[in-house]
Order: sequence, then structure tokens, then C-alpha cells
Amino acid sequence: MSHQTQPVRVLYIAGTGRSGTTIFSNLLGQVPGCLAAGEVRYAWERGLLQNHRCGCGEPFDRCPLWTVVMAEAFPSGPPPDAVSRARRLDRRIRVRQLPRMLLRHLRGLPAHDRHPDDADILRLYSALSAQPGVHTIVDSSKSPPYGMLLASLPGIELHVAHVVRDPRANAFSWRRTKTTRDTDERQEMDRLEVWRSAVLWVLFHWLIPYWWPATSGSRILVRYEDLVQDPAATLDAVLKTIDTSLPPDVLDGRFVTLAPTHSVAGNPARHDTGAVELRVDDEWCRKMPLTERLLVTAITAPLLHRFGYSARAGLSRRAA
Repeated sequence: MSHQTQPVRVLYIAGTGRSGTTIFSNLLGQVPGCLAAGEVRYAWERGLLQNHRCGCGEPFDRCPLWTVVMAEAFPSGPPPDAVSRARRLDRRIRVRQLPRMLLRHLRGLPAHDRHPDDADILRLYSALSAQPGVHTIVDSSKSPPYGMLLASLPGIELHVAHVVRDPRANAFSWRRTKTTRDTDERQEMDRLEVWRSAVLWVLFHWLIPYWWPATSGSRILVRYEDLVQDPAATLDAVLKTIDTSLPPDVLDGRFVTLAPTHSVAGNPARHDTGAVELRVDDEWCRKMPLTERLLVTAITAPLLHRFGYSARAGLSRRAA
């Protein structure tokens, strides 16, 4: 494996699931130098253990990029304890660990204790960054605790794209049934009750600005609605934070032609390729029951205005 002389630059997409983070990652992956690696925190579980399909369509162990990355990161072969490694990482970044992380932060300590696994996590990112032409790894893992872990690793230069979506649209999307498209077997993505997704929305969208305040210069806010309505302006603002710009041939208005990415895990939309029109997904306005809209609005009310959402949005429309 080649030695990194520069910090490993990671553009970390933080937020909640079902917020448009996958299409955002896909778009960034069309920019030269940006490697859309998907939810890298799942490389151990869904890659090494379960051999899910990469965004390029090949199983993890046959992907032309990930096979090279793993060989460079671990010349003697992949770590033999992938199962326990995946479990340890999951335990370290669970939401229930947040009080402990915040307490450590208030005491002036890193959010996470040092752990022997951290060296291998850093090796993985270094190997991704060392691939030809790559200057930024786009990691759509979303989890704030995992982002905190990356931020604590020496040699990682972390930039945070904070993606937020109207919580009612977010909750409605969490109720949809989606097939993962990761294996030959039919597997469905997890679904959340609307109250759970609303609580998670409040927790994460309070935590992300707290952990990476605007004054730090390491975070940029991306609203899903702005991304799909004016993708060029939104992407250009994000890319400026990593000292690059949007090539003129990536977008044609709200149309984009997606080339395959090498996303190791994520929403099934990561497998989409070809011509795509970016459109606001507002089905929730017509089909979300009014009682669910009211519940989500009540739970998320403290943060709605902060992110430019109206508490009255969608409430005057009769549920389908």
C-alpha cells in the first residue's frame, strides 16, 4: 500500500436515512476526483461478510475497485475477525452511546476512546484515497456518532455535508417498502414508525450542528429540496468546501446521466445509472395520513423553522 503524505480528505454526508443522501452521493460521484464510496461503515458487514453488490453491480469480492482497496489496505489478507469487528463498530456508534460521547466532549476529550480497530479503519480510508485520481472520499454513512469517530482519527481531514429533508417527507419515506437490490434474494430495507423517524430527525439534526458548529468551517447545510430544485448551485456550494468545482458537463438543468459508483452500501438508488431527472418527491403531501403529519410536526416543531420548514406545510390538504 502506498504511503499517504497528505491527510485523507473525507466529505462526510451526515443526516438521517431516507433524506436524499443517496442521490446526493451519486451526484458527487460524477465529479472527477470524488469517489462515492457509499456507507463505508458497513464495509466490514455488508462487504466482507455478506458480499453484497457494490454500486457498480459486482459482488464486493469481484468489484474492480474494492478488491484493489482491500489488497492495499490489508496486504496479508482481510482481517480474520470481520464478524466481531462489525459488531464492535456497531456497539461503538449506537445512539445509546451518545450521552457518553457528549460527556467526553464536555470534558475536552474525543468522543470515542482509542481502539485497536481504529488503525484498520484508517488503513481502509487511506487505501481508498490512494486510488488513481481520487482527492476526496464521499462517505454517505450519515450516522453522527460514526462521523465523530472519523473526526477523531489522525490523518483524516473531515468535511461535513449536513443533509436535511422535511421531516414529514422523511417519515413518509421510512414507511415505504424498498427492495435493497444488493443480492439475488429479495431483501427489504428496514422501516421505521413515523414517531421513531421523527425523534431520530430531531436528535440527529440537533446533534450535527452542535458537534460541527458553523464557526468551525467544516460543515455545510444541504436541504434536499434545494438539491433537487437547483442541483448545480447546491453542488457547487458543497464542492467549494473541498476546493473543487462542478464541471459543466455533469448536469443539464435538472437532468444528470449517472455513471456507476463504487458505493459499498446504501439505499437501492445507489444502483441507478443512466439518465435521471431530479424531482421533488412530494407524494407525502397527497398520501400521508393527516394524523401522522400532525404527529411528526408536533415532535419536530422545535427545529422546523431552523431549517426553513413550515409547521403548517401539508396540514391543510386532506389525507388520501
